[in-house]
Amino acid sequence: MPILTVFRSRLKPGVKTEYDVLADEMSMLAEAMPGFVSEKTFTSADGERVTIVIFDDRNSHLAWRDHPRHRSAQEAGRTLLYAEYHVYSAEVDYEYSFFDGVVH
Repeated sequence: MPILTVFRSRLKPGVKTEYDVLADEMSMLAEAMPGFVSEKTFTSADGERVTIVIFDDRNSHLAWRDHPRHRSAQEAGRTLLYAEYHVYSAEVDYEYSFFDGVVH
C-alpha cells in the first residue's frame, strides 16, 4: 500500500540559500531510493512550505526516513534551518485519477 507523507515547514530568516542546497540534495537522494513514486513542493504566500512525498510501501518509506544522509539533513533542519515543521504520514486507502476525460 502506498505511503503518503506531507511535510509542512517554515524556515528561519536568512537560511533560504542553505535550505535550497540541502533540499535539492535530499530530492535527488529520495528519487534514487527504491520505491520512490513522487515528490512535489509548494510554497504558500505566507511562506509555509509543503512537500508531498509518496513511496510504494511502508518499507520503502522507512528506508528513506532512516537513510543516514537524510537523518543528518533532518538534524541540520532542526538546528539550523526550520523555525517549525509538522510531518504527517499515512497509508493510502484508495487512489483514483482523472486525465484525458477518463477516470482511472
